[in-house]
Amino acid sequence: MKRTTEGWGSGLLGVIIFSGSLPATRVAVADFSPIFLTSARAVIAALLGSLFLLALRQPRPVKQDTVPLVFVAIGCVVGFPLLTALALQHITSAHSLVFIGLLPLATAIFGVLRGGEHPKPAFWLFSTIGAAAVAGFALYGSQAGNVTGDLLMVAAILVCGLGYAEGATLSRRLGGWQVISWSLLLPLPLMAIIALAYLPTSWGNIHLSSWIGLGYVSVFSMLIGFIFWYRGLALGGIAGVGQLQLLQPFFGLLLAALFLHEPVAWTMVVSTLIVVLCVAGAKRFS
Repeated sequence: MKRTTEGWGSGLLGVIIFSGSLPATRVAVADFSPIFLTSARAVIAALLGSLFLLALRQPRPVKQDTVPLVFVAIGCVVGFPLLTALALQHITSAHSLVFIGLLPLATAIFGVLRGGEHPKPAFWLFSTIGAAAVAGFALYGSQAGNVTGDLLMVAAILVCGLGYAEGATLSRRLGGWQVISWSLLLPLPLMAIIALAYLPTSWGNIHLSSWIGLGYVSVFSMLIGFIFWYRGLALGGIAGVGQLQLLQPFFGLLLAALFLHEPVAWTMVVSTLIVVLCVAGAKRFS
């Protein structure tokens, strides 16, 4: 019981940190290209992660950990950041945040397929209701939406769900911060080359807000958030704790409204409230 409670608490901290990712990305892509932003954040986080691994003298992962780490790298280090950065060139961060409501369902499905979990049937009911509320909003015809941006967000959710499930399974043995640190190191050479190739042509035109956005997604979204998130998934269960992501749109919408002054439609608020209510039901039957 204590491990489960600690898992949900740690997972909630991870969600709160992640909730600033899309607003920060939206700010950063105003001056940085999506490809540079994706590669630069991965390089910065990888360098920090490598310092932790060296300072604490962590052993190398064994051979059978390679494939899961590759999945984490593809889903969380490269796929989700790049796809969301591309999507945010077409949609607002407030609109994109509601798609995060699909992440719990994707994470739970991959938790069953890759993590060996077996939630009760009632869990799937609550999880599906939450996802349906998000899909209903997306199909409502919000003016902030865009077919290209929406499809990119759906693809981002799928690869991220896979990365979350693989990382959580590994975290049970390696530890949460170790998993994300090793996953960041795998594509480091490639990400460094790409970052150098897509350097901004003029540094003087980059606003302070874009630098802050890059710093946030590099340090918090790419590293610190995963430390709490993977620990939460490992202790409390992938499918169950994964439902906390239903709260992420709520936090993110507040940030988008407060800091980016983006309009928040009533449909966004209603869909968010519905998925938040689904967390309690999903938690009970996870």
